[in-house]
Amino acid sequence: MNTAGQGVPVSLELLRRLIAYPTVSRESNLELIEFARAHLAAAGAATRLTYDDDRRKANLFASLGPADDGGIVLSGHTDVVPVDGQRWHSDPFVLGERDGRLYGRGSADMKSFVAVALAFAPEFARRGLRRPLHIALSYDEEIGCIGVGRLIADLEAAGIHPEACIVGEPTLMRPVIAHKGKLSYRCTVRGLSCHSAYAPQGVNAVEAAAEAIAFLKRMARRYRDNGPYDRGFDIAHTTVHTGVIRGGSAVNIVPDACVFDFEFRNLPGDDPLAMVAEFTQFIAESIEPEMRAVDPACGFSIAPLSAMPALGNAPEAAVVGLAQELSGHHDFGKVSFGTEAAHFQRQGIPAVVCGPGSIAQAHKANEYVEVDQVLQCEAFMRRLMTRLCLDTGK
Repeated sequence: MNTAGQGVPVSLELLRRLIAYPTVSRESNLELIEFARAHLAAAGAATRLTYDDDRRKANLFASLGPADDGGIVLSGHTDVVPVDGQRWHSDPFVLGERDGRLYGRGSADMKSFVAVALAFAPEFARRGLRRPLHIALSYDEEIGCIGVGRLIADLEAAGIHPEACIVGEPTLMRPVIAHKGKLSYRCTVRGLSCHSAYAPQGVNAVEAAAEAIAFLKRMARRYRDNGPYDRGFDIAHTTVHTGVIRGGSAVNIVPDACVFDFEFRNLPGDDPLAMVAEFTQFIAESIEPEMRAVDPACGFSIAPLSAMPALGNAPEAAVVGLAQELSGHHDFGKVSFGTEAAHFQRQGIPAVVCGPGSIAQAHKANEYVEVDQVLQCEAFMRRLMTRLCLDTGK
C-alpha cells in the first residue's frame, strides 16, 4: 500500500472514479454500487444489497473480518445534489486538482470519505481484523435519508448489530455529536376561482397560503427571539422555513390552487410534531372557516415530504471518545444539517459524524475538498486500523 508521505492521498484515484459516476439523486446509483461491491468483494468482504421499489438504486453493506456481532460501521451516501443552473469552472463530474483542492460534485459531500473507506478496505483485510469492519453506502440521502431506512431494516432482519457507526459527512474531521432533526411538508391549498372583479365570490388560494406562510414566519421569529437555545449549535435555535411556493396564473383570475413546501429543523429537545400541530390548529381555526363559508370544498391538506430525527450524544459516550481518538480532535461540535447518523442511533447503533471537507462547500458550484482534509481522513483510517487489526503496523 502506498503512503501519503508526499502529500498525495492514497484514495485519490478512487475519488476520481467515484466523482465520475453522476449519481444525482434523480438518477440510478447502481454503477457506483456495483463498482464498490466488486472492489470490496475482492478484499474478501461479504456484501448485502437492498434496493428501492424500482430496483434502480441500491444500498450496499459490506463486512470485513470475523462474522461476529459488533464492529464499526463506516457510513456514507452515494447520491449527490444536482448541478443544474450552477456555474462550474470545470466539468463537475471530472475530478479537478487546483491549489491544494480537489473539485467535483460530491468531493466534499461525501465521496471523499467513501473513497478513503474503499481505499483502505484491502489493507484492513490484509492485516487481519480482530473485530468486524463494516462499510455502508446508501441511496437517496439528499432527498430525505430514504435508502438508509431499508439498509438498517435489513441489518436488523439479518441479526447484524454493529457496536458503533461513524458517518463521514463533512465536518472538517472534527467529531460532531449532535445535529438537528428535520420534518418537511407539502401544503396544498384548494380555493375557488373566479374573475378578479368579483374576488369576494371566490376563494383566493394564494392569499390563504400567504396567511399560513406568515404564521410559519411568526413561529420562526419566536424561536429566534425566545429559544430554547443550545449554544453548541452553529444556529442555536430551532428554525422554520418555507422554501417553495407555486400558485396563480394571471392577475385578473382568483387562483383556485396554491402549493408550498416548508420545514422544521428542531433542536434535539424540541418536539417537531407539536410544531406541526400548532400550525394545523391555526389553519383550522383562523383560515379555513372563512374559506369554507364561500365553498365547503375549499381548504388545506398537508402531506409529509421527509423526516429525519435529531441526533444527540452525551459528551462522555463511548462513540464520542472513539471519534475523538481516531480524528485526533479532543473537542466536538453540533451542527444544524441532518445526517443518517440519527437513523443508526435510533436503531440502537451509537453514531457520530466525522468526515473530510466543509459543509460550507456542499451543494455549491465548484464544490471542493482540501487535499489536507483527505489526508487527515486517511490518518483517521490508519488509527482505526491500529485499533481493529491483528497486525497493528507498529
